[in-house]
Amino acid sequence: MGSRMTGQDAVAAGIDDMYDAFLAGDRHRFDSHLHPDVTTWETHLPGPLRTRAELDAYRASRDAAGARPSLASLSTQDMRVDVWDDTAVARYVLVAVPPDGEPEHTRVTDVLRHSAAGWLIVHHHAEAVRPDRA
Repeated sequence: MGSRMTGQDAVAAGIDDMYDAFLAGDRHRFDSHLHPDVTTWETHLPGPLRTRAELDAYRASRDAAGARPSLASLSTQDMRVDVWDDTAVARYVLVAVPPDGEPEHTRVTDVLRHSAAGWLIVHHHAEAVRPDRA
């Protein structure tokens, strides 16, 4: 009898896969974890992006300017996932290590909904952590 992945495990695996896709430059796989109406609030963004179309427009502008982040590694730490029926919340620290740079820590909260497509992020909130508060 095979083991069945819990909702918490599936959410955590999906988030880790999303960041692996980012490192691999696989935007299609990265975006497969995002709901079309995802809101994206991050410290470095020009403001809240309220749909994936707005996120796509931001990324197109950033990439055209040659400003896509280059990272040696990208990983989650201290992840906690709670699941209630078809809703989940994941909280974790994202550690981004630029080539030849110091690790950067970001506190992240993702809200996800489960559908036929699996667990999709509907709200992503990320805040840079100051080095003295890491």
